[in-house]
Amino acid sequence: MDWHDVADLPFASALTPHAGGLAAHTDYDCEHFDQLSLDDPHAASSHFIECAFTGVSVQGGRLAKASLRDVLMRDVRLVATGLGESRWAGVTVAESVAAGAELFGAELHRVTFRGCKLDSVNFRGASLTEVTFAGCELRDVDFAGATLARAAFPGSRLARTDFTGVTMQATDLRGAELGIIIGPDSLRGAIVSTGQLVYLAPVLAKTMGITVEG
Repeated sequence: MDWHDVADLPFASALTPHAGGLAAHTDYDCEHFDQLSLDDPHAASSHFIECAFTGVSVQGGRLAKASLRDVLMRDVRLVATGLGESRWAGVTVAESVAAGAELFGAELHRVTFRGCKLDSVNFRGASLTEVTFAGCELRDVDFAGATLARAAFPGSRLARTDFTGVTMQATDLRGAELGIIIGPDSLRGAIVSTGQLVYLAPVLAKTMGITVEG
């Protein structure tokens, strides 16, 4: 799903304004979180179903093992927020910023990041299936040990992005600017353009222990 605004949501008419903070082990169904500042929220294992977040800032907090299904995040800031082992399905994140966020071991399925800035985000050991980073900037993002299946990075810029130990399946890197850290098998299962392959050749040679002279 790739929603652009709240009006595009099929459940837009059912949304109700959210009041107050967040709590652990709580179900949030068809709620609109709008223009909120949430400092250090404790909402581990909570469920967000058919919700929208617009103009929301989250500083710190623990949302480990939270579940997000059919959710729109637009103009959202996640700073040092713990989302380890969370589950995301049918989520769109648009024009948002994540800095120092923890998503290690998370499961993301049919998620779109569009026009986002991700800085030092931890996806270590995460599972990303049909996840698209469109027109995003990824800086010091850590995918080490993650699994990427049918993921794509069109129009995105990757700087010091760590793909060490990644397992890829039909992951499309075409159209991305690749400043990546890789191991010998990191790009097995990736789709790249001819130009990208030429650019990556020295990096691939180094990881395979090949010395190029002359």
